[in-house]
Amino acid sequence: MANSIEQPCYTLIAASESELYNEMTLKMDLEKGDVKVKIEALKRVIKVILAGERIPGVLMTIIRFVLPHQDHMVKKLLLVFWEIVPKTTPDGKLLHEMILVCDAYRKDLQHPNEFVRGSTLRFLCKLKEPELLEPIMPAIRACLEHRHSYVRRNAVLAIFTIFKNFEFLIPDAPELVANFLDIEQDMSCKRNAFLMLLHADQDRALSYLASCLDQVSSFGDILQLVIVELIYKVCHANPSERSRFIRCIYNLLNSTSAAVRYEAAGTLVTLSSAPTAIKAAASCYIDLIIKESDNNVKLIVLDRLIALKEHPTHERVLQDLVMDILRVLASPDIEVRRKTLSLALELVSSRNIEEMILVLKKEVSKTHSLVEHEDTGKYRQLLVRTLHSCCIKFPDVAATVIPVLLEFLSDTNELAASDVLVFVREAIQKFDHLRPLIIERLLDAFSSIKSVKVHRAALWILGEYAVSADDIQTVMSQVRQTLGELPLVEDELKRASGEKTDDDVNTGSVATVQKLVTSDGTYATQSAFSASVNMKKTEARPPLRQYLMDGDFFMGAALGTTLAKLALRYLTLVSDPVRQNRFCAEAMLIITSVLHLGKSGLPTKPITNDDADRLFLCLHVLSDRSPEIITIFNQHCRNALSIMLSAKAEEEASIIKAKEKPGNAVQADDPISFLQLSSQRGDQATENVFELSLSQALAGSRRDGNSKEMGMSGATKLNKVTQLTGFSDPVYAEAYVHVNQYDIVLDVLIVNQTGSTLQNCTLELATLGDLKLVDRPQPVVLAPKDFCNIKANVKVASTENGIIFGNSDCARCWTNCCSLLDWRRWTWPATRTTA
Repeated sequence: MANSIEQPCYTLIAASESELYNEMTLKMDLEKGDVKVKIEALKRVIKVILAGERIPGVLMTIIRFVLPHQDHMVKKLLLVFWEIVPKTTPDGKLLHEMILVCDAYRKDLQHPNEFVRGSTLRFLCKLKEPELLEPIMPAIRACLEHRHSYVRRNAVLAIFTIFKNFEFLIPDAPELVANFLDIEQDMSCKRNAFLMLLHADQDRALSYLASCLDQVSSFGDILQLVIVELIYKVCHANPSERSRFIRCIYNLLNSTSAAVRYEAAGTLVTLSSAPTAIKAAASCYIDLIIKESDNNVKLIVLDRLIALKEHPTHERVLQDLVMDILRVLASPDIEVRRKTLSLALELVSSRNIEEMILVLKKEVSKTHSLVEHEDTGKYRQLLVRTLHSCCIKFPDVAATVIPVLLEFLSDTNELAASDVLVFVREAIQKFDHLRPLIIERLLDAFSSIKSVKVHRAALWILGEYAVSADDIQTVMSQVRQTLGELPLVEDELKRASGEKTDDDVNTGSVATVQKLVTSDGTYATQSAFSASVNMKKTEARPPLRQYLMDGDFFMGAALGTTLAKLALRYLTLVSDPVRQNRFCAEAMLIITSVLHLGKSGLPTKPITNDDADRLFLCLHVLSDRSPEIITIFNQHCRNALSIMLSAKAEEEASIIKAKEKPGNAVQADDPISFLQLSSQRGDQATENVFELSLSQALAGSRRDGNSKEMGMSGATKLNKVTQLTGFSDPVYAEAYVHVNQYDIVLDVLIVNQTGSTLQNCTLELATLGDLKLVDRPQPVVLAPKDFCNIKANVKVASTENGIIFGNSDCARCWTNCCSLLDWRRWTWPATRTTA
């Protein structure tokens, strides 16, 4: 027990001895002559002070043994130390030791080394004690005439900070800096001086700017930025000055600094809405985007251009700059290209759509020569969608765009090819005069398509819009060519057994049976199954057959539907029964071959029941040929596409309309919504969002989900306010009663309605029954026509009725208020006021 009690004592003694030893060691290191030791000790002192601890007596030790040193590292550390060390006593008076420090400041400001002078001037900007600054003001002024620009520009900053914080120390600072600005040649010094005049004396800054308006373009970029800021502030405060400085802003648009040009363009847009000004600013933005290498800068400036477009009058000006905007497509970043294409698409008009199409065609051709990577595919897809939108917006250019887009069908990028088919589907539905061209181009590209989804969509388009007998025959020929020799199963078995020769293979692939030699020297043979497995790896089948052999029989179902449509339409176009039967028989042969192949076991996956049922349905339709089925296949499918495109267009229009800013037009007979008169409704979905959020803010925190009351609107809160005095009384008082279980909070508003100041105005409350006043309200002083809020807490000991009496007493009036608080209903049923 003794050890457990005595152990903490030893620990405290050891800690105290350690701290004392560290403090003594620290002071001894500061007193030693070695500079390196003093630097390390000074660093430890700074760390201790930053940690919130104090080292008694260290200030005088540093003043005696460290301050006289001329080492630059010591000087830098001392400046940090003087910044963080407490300079006043607890009662706010300046320490006596700081007089010696102030003399050190003056010597450093007169030091022959410009680094010491400039560092000291930068440190003086952080001083908050005017007693330390006042004795060294002449030395600070003298630094304005130093030979080195580093000292002069820091002297200007020091004068600016001192004038801003303690104007009485240097009341003539604006005049002093203005004279300095007239004779100064260094741009950094001129920038600091002009910045001070901008914030301290705008009239002098304007006078200087007016005297050198023609020379602004030759100034440095740091000074030009401050000049742009001054022009912006002056022209917004006094619009009549715009004509005086607008020429200067125009000149700064040609500055060599990108930052100056950016700020000047933004200032020009805010100062003038003339078409020439908007065009100059937009051209400056476009030039910045093209020349800047940082993608973040490009995106920021692009956002500025997009913001310019939002203005109706500015949009008409930007429409003439669409071709310049398209120059941004040279940027390799996909996000920059996406924003550029979106902006150009919104600005393009009938005057420049043809030029834009030519540029986009060149970009499309460039993507074919580029090395394939992720961004190339995405950019190609962006170009396809942009060309699609251009054709839908301006149908006259569709004829020139469709041949270019259909080249993408053979692209390995499935997304771009799918977008092309989406465009072709919409174009062939909307533009009747382009259907022959689209069918012709689609048939040319049909055999080179590499994606099953694209092939399936192309089959649907050909089956739906091949309306002439020649087109139908051409489509059938393409199907036979891309499917291979029929029947499919027999042909595959021949390929597997090696019975087909090179001349029998349409695709140019060679199927041979290899002679294998075993390890003992005898010959071995291969079965048809093993040969077919090997041929799958080496043989290139026609595309449609390859899809089927890979088990994608959804393609077979689409092929059967297309053939059924073509056959039914062929029956209505050709009156010769022989030709009709021949075409239908050929279509049925293809469908049955696909069915047989699906159930033969040769493909990697067997045909699904859904696809088989679809093919059986097509066979039944071709054999039955009832008028109802023909109507469904030939008309209803196309009507469904038309309905889908119309619904899609309405959806896009609604989205665009939702993005538009709502108009600010208000009808004369529109009702005015008063928030205080609105009741708390259960269906708040129809209320204004801003008012709803404001109501919730007034209600404070919501209660839990089990409570019926989810908040309190302003009207409900006003219902709980009780008037305590009359409206004509010298002191008006009203109370808001808030009840929380057994606590009652009275929030009393007291208004001084007299023209005199009321001293020691008190609110006294007295309770009867089981009510107990927790604290007495403090006296207040009310200025003429002033008001204040006083809160009083009352405790409830039981559920019986209680009475609260109150009176307000001051030097000029006395008011007695008596109110009865009903505990069971929590209301104020009666109020009696006497004056």
